[in-house]
Amino acid sequence: MTHTVLVVDDEKDILDSLERQLRKDYRVLKASSGIDALQLLNKEDVHLIISDQRMPEMTGVQLFERAQKVRPDCIRILLTGFTDVESVIAAVNNGQIYRYVTKPWDPTELGVIVKRALDAFDLKSELKIKNQLLEKALEDLKVLDQAKSHFMILISHELKTPLTTITSFTDLLLEEKLNPDSKKYVERIKTGVEKLNSLIFDVLDIMKAQTGQIKLSPQDLSLKTFVDDQTKPHLTVAQKRKVKLTCNAPEDVVRLDFSLLSKVTSELIQNAVGFSDENSTVAVELKRTDGRIRFEVSNHGPTIPKERLKRLTEPFYLDENILHHSQGTGLGLTVAVSLLKVFGSELHLESSGGKTKAWFEIRTA
Repeated sequence: MTHTVLVVDDEKDILDSLERQLRKDYRVLKASSGIDALQLLNKEDVHLIISDQRMPEMTGVQLFERAQKVRPDCIRILLTGFTDVESVIAAVNNGQIYRYVTKPWDPTELGVIVKRALDAFDLKSELKIKNQLLEKALEDLKVLDQAKSHFMILISHELKTPLTTITSFTDLLLEEKLNPDSKKYVERIKTGVEKLNSLIFDVLDIMKAQTGQIKLSPQDLSLKTFVDDQTKPHLTVAQKRKVKLTCNAPEDVVRLDFSLLSKVTSELIQNAVGFSDENSTVAVELKRTDGRIRFEVSNHGPTIPKERLKRLTEPFYLDENILHHSQGTGLGLTVAVSLLKVFGSELHLESSGGKTKAWFEIRTA
């Protein structure tokens, strides 16, 4: 691209001298006054203005101030004398000049300054274009993310209706007198439906949390009562796996959305019990300090490498050596992370020395 340079001076010899020096490399426009220069700026795509300061009717600084409104991206260079210190300061403050050049100028130095100024113009233009592309990409991502959320919620709701029908009819079939094989088939269908239904509810929880559709409904409850209620459903699995499940919490009564919180804590306890070594202990502990509660669950098992630990909260992430594909969908911890954001909290995972710990803190009302 050939750059366009506008030179402005009330002395014809100066204009001709600047034109001779610059015309080999650039398209040069000339103006003998600030008024003429502004008229050209309205018509032409000018990339650089070189203007004398001392001109009748309009100074170089005044021209630059008005030029900013017409060509805000245009680079500005001021020609001035050694004694025009005040003009230089005004040009910097008001006209936002790139450089000032003293008269008489050195042709080689002026050539270098002009080249650098136009390089700066190109860089600024390129950055502007890239910023516009980034803004468009960001808007596209927002639209895509919103569409994804709406799609997932729509599909989840649409799946729930036929699943409810299947569940109802399998329950009716199980009330009938079936031969052993038929009963086994129906029970397997019901088990499959329950797993799919659980997956749908997990996806809905994630989408609702990410789109701000979940509102907290605090209630008063004892921390000890809450922890006891959370551990009871997992005792049977713990006993089958020969895992000792312990819990510790104070009797303090706090105000929280325990219904929502239970989805998080239940998921963490289930993971801890399901993936712990046999004949080991899973410890569930809830502490209250300085207006916060800290929930922590730990188990004993193989140490999880840091790179895998970071990925455990990613949606549908399954590690065959750690999570055993048949035991889950890879959404459990993602649900926990999403719901904790509703509380303004985050999940922390640590694993070392054969012990893995998950914990979070929530501010109480």
